[in-house]
Amino acid sequence: MIDKLQATVLALLQGLTEFLPISSSAHLILVPRFLGWPDQGLAFDVAVHLGTLTAVVWYFRRDLVAISGDWFRSVAGGAKTQNSRLGWAVLLATIPVGLAGLLFSDAIETHLRNPIIIAVATAVFGILLWLADFFGRRQRDEHQLTRRDILVVGLAQALALIPGTSRSGITMTAAMAMGLTRSGAARFSFLLSIPVILLASGLKLLELLRSSVPVDWPILLIGLVVAAVSAYLCIEVFLRFLERTGMAPFAVYRLLLAGLLFYSFT
Repeated sequence: MIDKLQATVLALLQGLTEFLPISSSAHLILVPRFLGWPDQGLAFDVAVHLGTLTAVVWYFRRDLVAISGDWFRSVAGGAKTQNSRLGWAVLLATIPVGLAGLLFSDAIETHLRNPIIIAVATAVFGILLWLADFFGRRQRDEHQLTRRDILVVGLAQALALIPGTSRSGITMTAAMAMGLTRSGAARFSFLLSIPVILLASGLKLLELLRSSVPVDWPILLIGLVVAAVSAYLCIEVFLRFLERTGMAPFAVYRLLLAGLLFYSFT
């Protein structure tokens, strides 16, 4: 069982790396390995995921109210709006990763949680992130998604099941490659995270309820709160400076992280 300091550091890592395009799995494997910490356990994973879910829902609360309201009206036969179309885009782009998770999650957990595979994915998808940012046309925002955009981003998100890929990174990469602006790609990626985190947390929670592992509630509370606060601040700062800084710093960071993983595990 991890202690309070370890819980704080791991929750901070989860909150920051969940939404930055730098791969949370790489960090959550690397840091405990270097520091000799025990596995944080399933209950803690559930807590920090609920924390990041709370952060993104609260940050986009006004958008979500508008999107869900227009979406329900469109289902009932009302006029389609930008918000209702965005709601449909989020739902449709979630289908590929949901199906892939159901079909391949056990195989991925068994065979792909290897530091070298994570290092390769971190490097390769870091290069693709930079290329999409550099060559992308950056002409449209998240309200101007086409069916093709939704399909490509949805299929790309399914690749995020490979550890080291980064769900936010691969969805932003695909969206920018399809012509979205940096901020438009990031906002769509963050909205896409809501059903994905919700589904992943639900599956982990069911697994936790079936187990007989004792629960350390103070540790879980630390994880939830720290992950929520750090994730909220991460979204705020990232969106504020993204158009100015671009994706190059994150691509360089990913390559350095991949090099560190190769050095540490070979």
